[in-house]
Amino acid sequence: MASDSTFDVVSKVDSQEVANAMNQAQKEIVQRYDFKGIGAEVDFSGEKILMKANSEERVNAVLDVFQSKLVKRGISLKSLDAGEPFASGKEYRIEASIKEGIAQDVAKKINKLIRDEAPNGVKSTIQGDELRVSSKSRDDLQATMALLRDFEEADLQFVNFR
Repeated sequence: MASDSTFDVVSKVDSQEVANAMNQAQKEIVQRYDFKGIGAEVDFSGEKILMKANSEERVNAVLDVFQSKLVKRGISLKSLDAGEPFASGKEYRIEASIKEGIAQDVAKKINKLIRDEAPNGVKSTIQGDELRVSSKSRDDLQATMALLRDFEEADLQFVNFR
């Protein structure tokens, strides 16, 4: 009797790449002429990434610079959870965070997608902040991977393909 083949669906971000993207964004903000004298900056405070500037348009421009650096470092923007600009004294701020792991409600949606649209015989189980997908056929698992690559709500990676 053949054993089941499996793979895990995870959502992980390389924190060193995020730090590198933030450092590159800080350097660009310091050097760019349109950011001179407006107090624009990007800081990492604990779990949050804080972007500041003296107007709402400028703080959105800082966010745009940071997003472009993330993309260049190979980090999907689905992993960035940026809030709306808000006034704080004389400056505007945006707080952002990097999403790691698959949230319980997103995991349930992925589970339902696999149950509804994946080939028959493919099973998935939620294990904490990741999913384990199993089937007797490796071809069915690869078809399931192709199905999940188009999932919009999270940046998914596939690991431990056995």
